[in-house]
Amino acid sequence: MDETAGLRPQTRKPRISYLLATVFGVGYLRPAPGTWGSLVGLAISVLMSYVISASPAAHQRGSSIAWLVVIVVSAVGVLASNRVVRHSGIKDPQFVVIDEVAGQLIALSLPFVVLNWKSWLLGFLLFRLFDIWKPFPARQAESLPGGWGIMADDWIAGIYAALVLVVAQRIGL
Repeated sequence: MDETAGLRPQTRKPRISYLLATVFGVGYLRPAPGTWGSLVGLAISVLMSYVISASPAAHQRGSSIAWLVVIVVSAVGVLASNRVVRHSGIKDPQFVVIDEVAGQLIALSLPFVVLNWKSWLLGFLLFRLFDIWKPFPARQAESLPGGWGIMADDWIAGIYAALVLVVAQRIGL
C-alpha cells in the first residue's frame, strides 16, 4: 500500500521549511542522518548548559529555558515537517532530522538530571537506542498525520531515554 497516496506534492519548494526540517542541511549527511541530527541536539544541550551555568540569572531559570527550547524546536519541527511532507510526497523523509534534535533535547532537558560528559554520552546513546527500537507507543505515534507523526515518535524516544538516564543517575551510574 502506498503511504504517500493522499499526499499532493506542491509545485513550489518551501525552501525555509526544508532548511529547518533538515536542520540547515544536516539531514543530508550520510551515513545515518538521524544520528547527525541527534548530535546537533546534543551540541545544543551542551551549549545551553554552559550558557545557563555561566549566567546566575539564567541558572535559576535553567530548566525553564531548556524546555522553552524544546517547545520551540518541536513546534517548528511539526510545521516545517508538514510542509516538507506535502511538497516531497514522502510520509517520513529520512532527510528530516529536526525530530531527532527535539527528541535528543527532551532526553537531556529534565530538570533533575545532572549534565556532565557521562550523562550527555549516555543520554545520546539511550536516545538513539529508543529512536531506532521504537518501543510502544513510539512506533504507533509514527502513524499520526504529517509533521505530528514525524515528531511524536522521537518525543517518546526522548522521554524513555530521559527516564532511563534519571534512573541511571539515581543508582550512581
